[in-house]
Amino acid sequence: MSSTLVVCEVDESLKEKLTKFRFRKETNNAAILMKIDMEKQLVILEEEYEDISLDDLREELPERQPRFIVYSYKYVHDDGRVSYPLCFIFSSPMGCKPEQQMMYAGSKNRLVQVVELTKVFETRNTDDLNEEWLKKQLAFFR
Repeated sequence: MSSTLVVCEVDESLKEKLTKFRFRKETNNAAILMKIDMEKQLVILEEEYEDISLDDLREELPERQPRFIVYSYKYVHDDGRVSYPLCFIFSSPMGCKPEQQMMYAGSKNRLVQVVELTKVFETRNTDDLNEEWLKKQLAFFR
């Protein structure tokens, strides 16, 4: 039942931006940070970042508010190959307001469907959001 629960729709201009981001040709790390407009009950763009590490991105996240992130990551494998996985990260730090957490959690599946991503991760502690954490998450997909 919870997979069909939609609390918020995704803004049309954000959908277009996410599609373009998915097919980007650049080879640097980049991110799209999204939030929910609580009044409109709509997932909207908060910020776009080019050439940003997870450490730098972590510093951009609000301390006690959830956020959705689509992160394009330059992944150098142990054997030297390079891939560019597109990761969906749901950041829901401890101390968020329960109604915010519920609205974000209820909207996550719809947003994942819209962006058509399979590498979906969640963190409750933004301190965990670093390259080592992401590599550990991505190891599952090898």
